[in-house]
Amino acid sequence: MGAACLLIFLWESFVSRFYKPNSWICILGVVQTVLFLAVFKYRNFLSGIVWHNAADNPLYWKNAFLPLGISFFSFEFLHYAWDRYRGKTETGTLGEYMAFILFFPTMVAGPIKRYQDFLPKLRAVSPEWLVDWHRGITRILTGLAKKFAMADLLTAYTNHLNIADISIANRAILPLWLLAYGLKIYTDFSAYSDIAIGSARLFGIRVPENFDWPYLQTNITDFWRHWHMSLSSWLLDYIYIPLGGSRVSVPRICVNLLVTMFISGLWHGAGYNFILWGLIHGFMLAVHRWWRHRPDAIPSTSRVVRLASGLFTFVCVNLAWAFFCMDLRTALFFFTKLISG
Repeated sequence: MGAACLLIFLWESFVSRFYKPNSWICILGVVQTVLFLAVFKYRNFLSGIVWHNAADNPLYWKNAFLPLGISFFSFEFLHYAWDRYRGKTETGTLGEYMAFILFFPTMVAGPIKRYQDFLPKLRAVSPEWLVDWHRGITRILTGLAKKFAMADLLTAYTNHLNIADISIANRAILPLWLLAYGLKIYTDFSAYSDIAIGSARLFGIRVPENFDWPYLQTNITDFWRHWHMSLSSWLLDYIYIPLGGSRVSVPRICVNLLVTMFISGLWHGAGYNFILWGLIHGFMLAVHRWWRHRPDAIPSTSRVVRLASGLFTFVCVNLAWAFFCMDLRTALFFFTKLISG
């Protein structure tokens, strides 16, 4: 697995030297990165759609492995190739590009960087090393506290999200399990982001923030502006806006949101449950966008309305986590038990 990862990075570094504005090699760079993802992450899932039995599937990869962090570094590969094609970023030296893609604090789980933002910081590292070290270590300790004092404790509670345990569980405990998972995934992922951001700061380099109190937002659009922010901005710039963004009719905007969140769901995992999770969020975003565009839509400044809206958003997001943390069959069984007992 290590050799495969090394070859991917070396090949990407080699090909990137030939990227030029409006060049077909940039398109080749985009295609090859998508193929890397298709082979390593989606091969068995996609071929399994045609051949349901692995024994009959000629494309089934029995000893398949997933290079660590491939989803994250692939998005950085894609961004660089596409922005070089559009002439929005410079080539930089081979050493600078390899420092960008091999920057270890963000390789495994982000935040997802942009080359044009990273390069100036690499060339002019902050001279305030004492301030950077103080803030970097503080951020790392904050992340470690979240991880060990909250996320790991909640993990033990959320390990019971399987059919066997759900079937014998008291109906009243099911929402608590899902709530615990929602808190766990937030504290776990934001803890890693804190550690990554703090580690980068020790080198005098600032990388994008990833979380900004997402569960306190009053609608699903603001939730995604504050949850996994580096991914949200990537999807906005490289999927949603090229599809037409918000410059088209409301029905088309809703379709764009569904397509964008479908890709988000598939990016998170190769499974029907992840696709459905993405589509659920796409549907919620589309409904919110349609609601805002109604002729009689009047933004409410009432604290009661904002509180109710925030609570409704929090409940919807946490219910959707069922399709993220369980396979599709288990998630459907979970909701059957929750609704009917």
